[in-house]
Amino acid sequence: MTTLLPILLLGFFLGMRHATDSDHVVAVTTIVSRQRRIWDAAWTGIFWGIGHSLTLLVVGGAIILFGIVVPARLGLSFEFCVALMLILLGALNLQATFRSVEKISAANDPAHQHTHQHGDYVHSHTHGHERATHGRSENNLPPALLDRRFDRLKIYQALRPLVIGTVHGLAGSAAVALLVLPIIHDPAWAMGYLLVFGVGTIAGMMLITAAIALPVSYSLRFQFLYRHLGTAAGFLSLGFGLFLVYQIGFVDRLFTK
Repeated sequence: MTTLLPILLLGFFLGMRHATDSDHVVAVTTIVSRQRRIWDAAWTGIFWGIGHSLTLLVVGGAIILFGIVVPARLGLSFEFCVALMLILLGALNLQATFRSVEKISAANDPAHQHTHQHGDYVHSHTHGHERATHGRSENNLPPALLDRRFDRLKIYQALRPLVIGTVHGLAGSAAVALLVLPIIHDPAWAMGYLLVFGVGTIAGMMLITAAIALPVSYSLRFQFLYRHLGTAAGFLSLGFGLFLVYQIGFVDRLFTK
């Protein structure tokens, strides 16, 4: 028991180190770059860590307790899902940036051309963005309605990082569990190691998201800089996701085996 306690302590710090993996940091950066308060960003990291740890306990625990073997191709498929998720997060961030730019342009140019289609007939006309000129406001679109109704609910705020953390946990569960098996032969202690590892990951990600939020919160004084931080995070996530698609799909031969 005395020899296992240092191993569990090591698991905590390895969990914190695991939180700093590049794909983890890129994923949470795309979320935190849109948040204005450090505490909200820290909660994002906590929920990401919870999702990651739950998956790690379930999948890693099944490997340890029941000797389930995860095929290499399935493990690569989980990692490929992480790559696709990074691409999606980056695209959503860039979409939000372009939408804010369009709003600013519309505010500076109240009257401009719009193209409409009525059956086979397409025409353009000039109109403004005043309330009276729009039959359908952007705030009445389904995504905006969801944001307005549920954005203040904590469960709505927690869902996105929780899901992202879960996907990341799927990609890394097999590797972490198989790393534990040669060191700790007792299944109960091995599960304890996974639990401590998960707590360390939660703590590490909370610190990372809070640290990322510091320059973001400071940039609020300069709206130009704040918008470009979100754009940079979107391009980073999109580019890194595309790199992982190439790495996993062709270098690691997910598509060519």
